[in-house]
Amino acid sequence: MDSDEHKRVLDPEHDTAALKALTHPLRIQLLGLLRQDGPATASELAARTGESSASTSYHLRVLAKYAFIGEAEHRDGRERRWRALHTLTSWSNESMEATEAGRAFVGLARRRQIEHLERSLARYEADLAAGRLGQEWVESSGISDLMPRLTAESVTELLETVAGKLEELTARDADDSRAEHVVLLTAALPFATHEHADSGPEDRETEARDAEDLNP
Repeated sequence: MDSDEHKRVLDPEHDTAALKALTHPLRIQLLGLLRQDGPATASELAARTGESSASTSYHLRVLAKYAFIGEAEHRDGRERRWRALHTLTSWSNESMEATEAGRAFVGLARRRQIEHLERSLARYEADLAAGRLGQEWVESSGISDLMPRLTAESVTELLETVAGKLEELTARDADDSRAEHVVLLTAALPFATHEHADSGPEDRETEARDAEDLNP
């Protein structure tokens, strides 16, 4: 699942134009829809996003210019169909952090992933309510919010373990008719520890509110 042929790796030094192209919110959404639902035309994507077909057509051509998408097999000769060329886009956080453009792209991409999570939650709830998903999915689905104390090395090991297990299970379930597409987002965001002795009353009040938000 994570092989080079399925992954687009972005380099902030060599892919400056591609990074800039992908910072547009509609382009990120269009690429996500093609990866999630498969090939589609500009008109079909316009209906899903609420945009005009002229707008989606233009942004699809930009994505194609920078090799994020390509033409798919046409059902008829009337309108071009597009497909995602990779199942995921990845990058080195360290390399991205070294450039202003890289930092801006990563920040935007992460916020778009949060928006994607919100849309995915709404779709999951609608599918469950409409009976498009069976009750067997109720217990296995959900969102977890944990705050363990870990080193950077342990976080890297954890993410690599999750990625390896996901690849194993994806291969196992490839031909299982019960399998569905599952939105799986992982986040590892460390917070710097502030010494209360060095904080003023206002800082301590802010930290207390943060703790309440994180541990409802």
